Parts: sequence; C-alpha cells; structure tokens
Amino acid sequence: MITGGCRCGNIRYEAEGDSAHHALCHCRDCQMGSGAPMVAWIAFRSDSFRITRGEPSAYNGSGKSIRNFCGNCGTPLFFFNEDFLPGIVDIQTVTLDDPDEFAPTAHVQVAERRKWMETVSDLPEFERFPGG
Repeated sequence: MITGGCRCGNIRYEAEGDSAHHALCHCRDCQMGSGAPMVAWIAFRSDSFRITRGEPSAYNGSGKSIRNFCGNCGTPLFFFNEDFLPGIVDIQTVTLDDPDEFAPTAHVQVAERRKWMETVSDLPEFERFPGG
C-alpha cells in the first residue's frame, strides 16, 4: 500500500499492489504540466487507486489525457490516459508520503528532453542554496 497527497493536505490518495512502471518522463506535456524539465511517475492499476480525501481539479490537455492536481496549492498529483495507458494511474512520485521508497528504473520520452539536461550531472552541487 502506498499513500500520498498534495502539499497543503487537501487531497490524499492510496494505491495497492505492485507498480506497473516507474520512470522519469522528459516529454513536453510533463514539462509544461509541472514547470520542471522532467517528472518522476510511478504507475499502478487504476482499479487499485482511490482518493481518500478531497476532490482534485483536472486538466484535459488533449484527448483522454487527464492531469489531476490540487486546486488549492497547485500540486500536480496523478495522470490518466485511457488511450495510451489503459487501466493505469500514473502518480507523481514526489507526492508519495515516502518518495524515496521507490527508485525510477528508466528515462522515457528522451526525444523531448531539454538539451541542457544531458550534462546536468556535471554542474556544481550545494547541500543548500549557496551563500545563504
């Protein structure tokens, strides 16, 4: 059983069973939906998923691609696309109560990866914001 929710706590969810996949997605739709260069998604069967608190807002970008998020704090939460991923809910990994419990196993949609992401591991790293 996994549990998670949004930043403000208005939306909570849970899912049971094994994940179908866990990947870092670089597609433009995920970039625009998150404001980030990639998104970690962990997938479960949609019939094992349920919202336990609140009512998420939804955005239909195209066709049956439905992105759900908290209408209060804006946290992107989960995604359904019955055409592309029938019977699957993709959950944004960082919204899990324990996002470090599962590690992604692949990068997907790298054809749309930002060019500068190819060398991002070469950048200097700081434990916290430098100079703060």
